[in-house]
Parts: sequence; structure tokens; C-alpha cells
Amino acid sequence: MNLLLILGILLTLLTIGIVFYLVTARRYQSSDSVANSYDQWTEDGILEFYWGEHIHLGYYGSPPQPQDFLKAKEDFVHEMVRWGGLDQLPRGTTVLDVGCGIGGSSRILARDYGFKVTGVTISPQQVERAKELTSEELDAQFQVDDAMALSFPDGRFDVVWSIEAGPHMPDKAVFARELLRVLKPGGILVVADWNQRDDRQKPLNFWERPVMQQLLDQWSHPAFASIEGFSELLTATGLATGEVITADWTAQTLPSWLDSIWQGVARPRGLVQFGVSGFVKSLREVPTILLMRLAFGTGLCRFGMFRAIRVNTISQPLEAAASEVIEDQSHVKLRTEMAS
Repeated sequence: MNLLLILGILLTLLTIGIVFYLVTARRYQSSDSVANSYDQWTEDGILEFYWGEHIHLGYYGSPPQPQDFLKAKEDFVHEMVRWGGLDQLPRGTTVLDVGCGIGGSSRILARDYGFKVTGVTISPQQVERAKELTSEELDAQFQVDDAMALSFPDGRFDVVWSIEAGPHMPDKAVFARELLRVLKPGGILVVADWNQRDDRQKPLNFWERPVMQQLLDQWSHPAFASIEGFSELLTATGLATGEVITADWTAQTLPSWLDSIWQGVARPRGLVQFGVSGFVKSLREVPTILLMRLAFGTGLCRFGMFRAIRVNTISQPLEAAASEVIEDQSHVKLRTEMAS
């Protein structure tokens, strides 16, 4: 077999792989497409095998230090608790975990801090798995709910907590308002999210646009907010008192991407355990993970942290004004989309 034939075969396989990757993208269509995607990952168990109970990035310190991938995820929860000031709250504090996945963070909040946690996700399979993994002595319960229209009344929780759920939300202004709406007066909102660079300050260039499009298409994301943009949306609700505190944890979480790929090398049993279909499904995620590493490593994406306090009281005029701001922003967004 000559060199040209070998190169031809490799090029053909590469072309087939690229076409397969693009054709099988899980583009955002509705909340159902997000739920179905997580249902499938939860049902086959591949994501849990490699990522553990926490379907989010890990915390590696500042500056980052080598760390076990699964341990870094647990550390992330504790660092987020400290950053948000939640470690100063008493046992029995009520917490809503929005986008709880299979309940990893909820269980830590209940077990290590004595909080009374309610976890919500749009995926029925995730709810069932979260219940299976949660012991009865923990004060943590789980239910299916939509973060764009939470089923809880105003002022229900002492704390609202969310990790990496925002990119799945089609209207970030509605998401911001729902997170703050269900907080009690004086309650604390703590959010960790994947964010895009603020393209109002520096527009995406020729290679960033297609990369960002794949990050949206491959994992059912309608859009990423910027850190600055989502902070503005939280303020615009009229439900946050004082300044919305933000931080950039890109450096602290960046090793997670390559570590997640390394799991397949370090733990090859999973490649056999889930059969050929599981191997193909795992392998097709590698390009997206590498694109994520590229985006976060070059500043196209940033890992944003947000902390806000719910106003102690809110009058009807203030609620109306906040609604008008969100409606105006929605109209601007709609006009922008129509123009483009």
C-alpha cells in the first residue's frame, strides 16, 4: 500500500468524520431538545461514568494546580459556596438549585452545609437519577421544572443557585428575572456560567464566529450571554439591590476541558462498557470539547460568576418598570435579529 493510498484513506475517513459531526449536531430547537439531550446522556450512563455526579467544570485553584478531575468538581461547589458567602448561612437555609443535573451540587449543599435543597431540571431522566443517588437522610428533593417559568411562588427561597444552565436559556432576560423572582427579600443569588466575550466591545472575528456557532449547535445552546450583559440583565429586573458582583473564573476552570478527554484514556473501561455506540458517542464529543478549550483559552469564552441580593421590598411600580425594561430589551433583540 503506497503512501498516496494511505493519505487518500485517511482523508476520506476525516471527511466522513467531519460530515458526521456536523450532521448529528444537537441544535437548540426548544426546551424539549435540551430535555431530550440530557435524557439520553443520563439513560445511557456515559456522561456520569466520565464526569461523575457533577456535570460541570472543576476548580483547580488560582493559579491552577494539577488536580483529580472528579475531585476538582467537588472543590468547585465548595469554592462557589465560599465565594457567594453561603458558608455564613445557618443550617436549614432553603436553596433552589436551578439546572441541578443528577443532583451532585444539591447533595453537597445538603450534606456539608445542612441546607434544605430543591433541585430542578428540565430532564425527567435526570430527576429520576438524582433521586436514586440521594440518600433519605439528606434534605434534598428533585423535580422537573422549566427555568424560564419556574413553578414556585415569588419569594420562596433563601438562596438561588445555578451552575452552567444559562447557555440553554433562549431569553436571558426572562431567565434573570425568574432566578431573582423566587428569592426571598434579602436572599442571595449565586450563578456560575459559560459566557461569551462581550462582542459589543470586541466583535467576533472571522474564525471566532464559526467556532461559536459549533459551540451553540453541538450542545443545544441557543446563545451565550456575556458576563457584562447578564449582569446588566440582572440589574434591569429591578429585583437586585446594589451592585451585581461578578468574577472571571476562566483560569481556575480551564484545565477541565483537557482533563475530561483524558478520562477516556485513563479509564478505558468505559469505551468497552458502553459498546460500539457508546464509543462513537463519546468520540464525537471530543471536537466540541477541544473547541471549548480553544474558546476559553483564547478569550472568546469566559467562565463567569455572579452574585446578587434580592431587594428587601418591591413595590408594584418597580415591578412594572422592571417588566418594561425587559420588554424593551426583547423588542431591541427582535429588531436586531430581523435586521440581520
